[in-house]
Amino acid sequence: MSASAHAGVRPAAVAGLFYPEEAVFLKKEVCRFLAMGKAALSQNDVFSDKGSHHLRCLIVPHAGYMYSGKTAGRAYAELARLEQKPRRVILLGPAHRVYVPFISVADVAAYQTPLGLAPVAEATHELAERFGFVPEVHRQEHALEVQLPFLQTVLPNGEYIPIVVGGADPRQLADVLRPYLDDETLLLVSTDLSHFLTDAQARQVDQLSSRCIAELDVQGFMQRGDACGKIGVLTAMILAQARQWSSYCLDYTNSSEASGDRDRVVGYGAYAMGETK
Repeated sequence: MSASAHAGVRPAAVAGLFYPEEAVFLKKEVCRFLAMGKAALSQNDVFSDKGSHHLRCLIVPHAGYMYSGKTAGRAYAELARLEQKPRRVILLGPAHRVYVPFISVADVAAYQTPLGLAPVAEATHELAERFGFVPEVHRQEHALEVQLPFLQTVLPNGEYIPIVVGGADPRQLADVLRPYLDDETLLLVSTDLSHFLTDAQARQVDQLSSRCIAELDVQGFMQRGDACGKIGVLTAMILAQARQWSSYCLDYTNSSEASGDRDRVVGYGAYAMGETK
């Protein structure tokens, strides 16, 4: 189903639930997590402007900020330290609420957050014409929305291609995205890792997933990786293989560190990928 002419704004759906609803408190939270991420930056500045790699992809968790904000901040700190920042971000996130057979591309003018409007890139409308826009898929979906306050802070002039992923084949999706990944475009994959295992089980499973992502072991992650945004992660890994990007695990945590509940946790990882300059 295609929307009529990319008009209108997708309003914030999870403000006050996953992140603060008031702009002043939201900005304070985002800046706090970014500061934590910057404090944890590696001395080996691989993805800085003076580093050896050009940042092309981030994989970032999408839980409530109290749970995964620190790990998200570590990923966004890599983006924040760049002097030459991307102007466009392709956002890939899983469909949690409404299934779509392939993908749904948000054919709207902008996404709304308490920090203002996040404009949608022109290329979005072309993709929506080709692959469809199902408004119900995006209406309550949090996976993309929770990334936007970080992006609005780090990339105040950024524009976005918001894509919710359903039953897509990751190789086909990689083929779709490849022409849009120019030097000014960042791929951002929104995903959490394992769900509802014990702390010890989650760390074991997530360690395997992290190793597969860092080693770009597509087959291993396909068979044994655990993530709600698995298709998006596989898409990034396939693109990374084809373009000879390197991949790094930046941070890992799980919900027990915030909640204290070690019996039923969700895992969160941050990863960066990029090509040698």
